[in-house]
Amino acid sequence: MIHEVAVLTPEKVSLSYRVARAGSRIQAHLLDLLIFGALVWVCTFALGALGMEFVVSLLQRFGLFLPFIFFILTEGLWNGNTLGKKAMKIRVVMTDGTPLTFRAAVYRNFLRPADFLPAFYTFGLISMFINPRGQRLGDIAADTMVIHTGNEKPIFEVSPHKMGIHPLEQHVGELRSMSLEEYVALKRLADRFPQLSPQYQAKLLETVWEPFRVRSQISHLDGVHDVYLIEAVVMKFGRLHKLV
Repeated sequence: MIHEVAVLTPEKVSLSYRVARAGSRIQAHLLDLLIFGALVWVCTFALGALGMEFVVSLLQRFGLFLPFIFFILTEGLWNGNTLGKKAMKIRVVMTDGTPLTFRAAVYRNFLRPADFLPAFYTFGLISMFINPRGQRLGDIAADTMVIHTGNEKPIFEVSPHKMGIHPLEQHVGELRSMSLEEYVALKRLADRFPQLSPQYQAKLLETVWEPFRVRSQISHLDGVHDVYLIEAVVMKFGRLHKLV
């Protein structure tokens, strides 16, 4: 199986991701199942002690769906992570290197039963070994892959449109000369920034952001990383042009 996947970004920069090995993924999954089982036991015990037998009965009746909900919510709301994946230093991302979407988390997890056929994870393991991105069937359907994160330190927020008005918008000017192509490039840079190595972060800031910043007369702010100014630009332009 190929353990390195190259992705060409819209900014024409080639990024390399190390595909997670089957052993790491299996260990992460087993750890997550142990955590899930412990949570179910604690919740069942607590609800029973509180006399909420009806809720316990519902949990037992729909217990088959609870693992799917657990994995969908953790991966979908935690940037492709679960506690098990965190421990094994792996994460789910889209095949273009961008953060996992909630819809993709739904697809890849609801298709888990197909990976278990005809016996324990047979199809899933076969698919992971023959697929160049190490994808199981759910990953193929959701267009996702699992990568090693190594010593990555995601210190920046993902998604420039998380808030309505960015607190730094007053520092980026009117953006009258900004083009739609520049908006797309900067938005992708902001979305992708937490997943990039420090070297690629510096390279893209120099080649994509710096020329735009100088032309738009946007000044550096002391104590503020430029990625936050990029978010402010993207949010302001997107709102003014009704792109979000």
